[in-house]
Amino acid sequence: MDNLPLITIGVTLLCGVLGVMGLHTFSAGRAERDALVERLSHTGQIPDTGRHRRFPGVDRRLRTTALGRRIELKLAATGLDISPGEFFVYAVVAVAALWAIASSLLAAFFGPVAAVIAVWGANTFLNWQRTKRTERFINQLPELSRILANATQAGLALRTAISMAADELEAPAGEELSRVARRLAVGESLDDALSELTDRLPSRELVVLVTTLVLSNRAGGTVVSSLRNLTETLEERKETRREVKTQLSQVTVTAYAVPVFGLGSLLLLNAVMPGALDRMTGAFIGQAAVVVSIALYALGFFVIRRLSRIDV
Repeated sequence: MDNLPLITIGVTLLCGVLGVMGLHTFSAGRAERDALVERLSHTGQIPDTGRHRRFPGVDRRLRTTALGRRIELKLAATGLDISPGEFFVYAVVAVAALWAIASSLLAAFFGPVAAVIAVWGANTFLNWQRTKRTERFINQLPELSRILANATQAGLALRTAISMAADELEAPAGEELSRVARRLAVGESLDDALSELTDRLPSRELVVLVTTLVLSNRAGGTVVSSLRNLTETLEERKETRREVKTQLSQVTVTAYAVPVFGLGSLLLLNAVMPGALDRMTGAFIGQAAVVVSIALYALGFFVIRRLSRIDV
């Protein structure tokens, strides 16, 4: 007991030393992590948005799975400022909410059906965002080709012309070209950087432009005249695509109206005869009839969408 003060002082000093060492280790690790994120953001692998990310634990675990990697690739193509973890959590919440709403408004049988539709809807939403962004990028291709032609005619290198186009164009072309420019800045070849762009935003027009740039970079030649001719062709295709889209707008609305009519009929039936859906789905025949009806509505939607799809 006589050495108790000395032992207390020794333990206190030891805890202080360990605490300082732990704080130093934490600060060093945090600095290394920030440096790594900064380095990766300059290479385009991590977008530097400055927004605080929610659900970081879910995001880290999800990125190690095949599902997380697929979601990450789709989100990169959509340009949405959201992490795979955030999208996964929001999708799960939407599935649970639609399950509860369908079970309360219609019948308990429609809960799992609504959940399956919600999962399909989340994937469809990503595909729609990707298609929408690709369409916007295609509309900017004539201006992009014109900028590259003017820069090349002025004697600038193709890599410099791409960087200049990235600064002048708005999103999404500006963002995509900035990513290509960052990859070129760290030593990646022009072929690989542009091929990654075509994989992320697939379109015939972009493939033609990338092929022209790659061939000109490999073999040389009159890249200015090629880009001038390509600009005129892209302008004509842009007008043609706009006319076709206008002509098919009524068919597109019909495709989405068909399943809405089916859902409206179910709600109307349940409102006129309360409990009718519960009694109908309480038997196997009723459940089979509902499943067949949903399958027919889905088939009608896909058939109408497929017939109205015209590649220009």
